Amino acid sequence: MTPHTRQRTLLAVAIALASALFFTCTYVLNRAAAVEGGHWAWTASLRYLITLPLMLPLMRTQGGIGPVWRAICAHPGPWLAWSGIGFVGFYLCLSFAAASGPSWLVAGTFQLTVIAGMLCAPFLYRDARARIPLPALALGVVVVAGVLLMQFGHGGGALDRAGWIALVCVAVSAVAYPLGNRGLLLHLERHHDDVPELNATQRVFGMTLASQPLWLAVAVYAGAEAGAPSLGQVGLAAGVALGAGVIATVLFFHATGMVRNDPTALAAAEAMQAAEILFATLIGALWLGEAWPQGRALVGALVVSIGIVLFSWVAARAAAGNARATEVLGGDRGA
Repeated sequence: MTPHTRQRTLLAVAIALASALFFTCTYVLNRAAAVEGGHWAWTASLRYLITLPLMLPLMRTQGGIGPVWRAICAHPGPWLAWSGIGFVGFYLCLSFAAASGPSWLVAGTFQLTVIAGMLCAPFLYRDARARIPLPALALGVVVVAGVLLMQFGHGGGALDRAGWIALVCVAVSAVAYPLGNRGLLLHLERHHDDVPELNATQRVFGMTLASQPLWLAVAVYAGAEAGAPSLGQVGLAAGVALGAGVIATVLFFHATGMVRNDPTALAAAEAMQAAEILFATLIGALWLGEAWPQGRALVGALVVSIGIVLFSWVAARAAAGNARATEVLGGDRGA
């Protein structure tokens, strides 16, 4: 590795680590809103209603809005369906789960998303991409084992009804997110002759735009159930929209794009998502007064982190040099 390549790799890893810090906003700020009594439906809808205008200035340097609008108008059905799964279903479940436990527990459980995309592949693809590589599957089992250790460790060896509901919600969220992203990618691939080619940021913007009708419906439900949101909840949702929806996405896409053809460096950048558990634990304990993970929960968090690092290595080696696969890796973290 030349000095220039080494510096580039270290810079990409540092940028990916910074993106993980901003992605952590999702867990910590959602938990803060729940602790303050904010309704989960407002937490979910406000984030994406605010993300849309925040992304508008960014689109000027990311290919513009025009191609996105033409792609949606050409096939509105798939855009509405996949954004409904990948954004609305994903974030409703994640917001609902925020009321059930500390930030690190939700953050750690959501790391199931690193294997969910792989498990969705046989149901989406009809080519070589449908195959699940055994090394990745084995590491996925490690991540699942770590998540279960975290959940049962936090529950004192048993989960109550609320704990099980939260576990199921986060697991559904972890599947819905990559499923929506990969489903839209497959749609664009099948209709590449009659729709513009879109980069990852344009796809995120397009799914945010296409999901707006559903988010407005969720906001109406939230208003009927809980009245208007407090200014504090609006501020927390804006923090998630800016931190996770814009800043973290841009940083992560930039980091993976810098090293997309170097499997080792790409694996290192991807593995930085494991730091979300550490950031969520630290910020949650210092800001929200949450308890630190102990015993089996702590072991589970470490197992999840190690599993993500190893999984990222396997996934990045498989995707290196493959532009489509690399874009999938990046897109699975772009919201």
